[in-house]
Amino acid sequence: MTTATTGGHYRFRHAARMEWIKLRSLRSTWWTLAVTIVAAAGIAVAVGVNTEDAAGDLTNNALAGISVGLLLTGILGVLTATSEFSSGTIRSTLAAIPNRPLVLAAKAAVFGAVALTVGEAAAFVAFFAGGAALPAGMAGPVLGQPGVLRAVVLGGAGYCLIGLLGLGLGAVVRHTPMAVGLLVGGVYVVAQLVAGLTPVLMPYLPIAIVANSLTAVRPGIAVGDVSFLAPWTGLGVLALYAVAVLAAGGWLLAERDA
Repeated sequence: MTTATTGGHYRFRHAARMEWIKLRSLRSTWWTLAVTIVAAAGIAVAVGVNTEDAAGDLTNNALAGISVGLLLTGILGVLTATSEFSSGTIRSTLAAIPNRPLVLAAKAAVFGAVALTVGEAAAFVAFFAGGAALPAGMAGPVLGQPGVLRAVVLGGAGYCLIGLLGLGLGAVVRHTPMAVGLLVGGVYVVAQLVAGLTPVLMPYLPIAIVANSLTAVRPGIAVGDVSFLAPWTGLGVLALYAVAVLAAGGWLLAERDA
């Protein structure tokens, strides 16, 4: 007779509980998440105070601070994956749960839930802070207006997906500085290069998807000859990136020595 367990006597809920304990025990977790929310609000206020065009996309403006939060959440995702490799505790984890893809799946689920929760909090805080900081006489956006609530919610989801992208890169590379370099280079630096050299690819880059698709109230906007993705299409593309990198990380975790 066999028992319905995976990874020795551990099931997914056990692995997830272990990952939650590890994630919350990292001091960097709470500092990074707190700075993420504060940065989003601070930039939203700065943008709001300096807003002059009331006809612009004020929701997108208020969510400008997401760019900083994305970087922080992505780096936290990297650290969540690489910290065990650098400390050597990954051996203990895999000894307890030999099913390696299960370990990464639990890590992704726990970190993703935390990143999504904080991302939504940061997005809503930024939205209200940015609206409150608008010059006197300029009406701020409200959640009931068409596309506004969707933009805020998808903006918060962007934190989760970029964070999972960082987690996947950490699982693939295992080396913190290198994984952070790939994250920053792939999400930010490459975007600047592509914008100047190959604009047609710009709408498919992670940072452009968040800034011009997820948080845009007016979907499918165009800048010059570049038409950005519709919000839900952009969300799907960003999710595919995260899934692909996590799948590669899971495969390599199963194939390589700890």
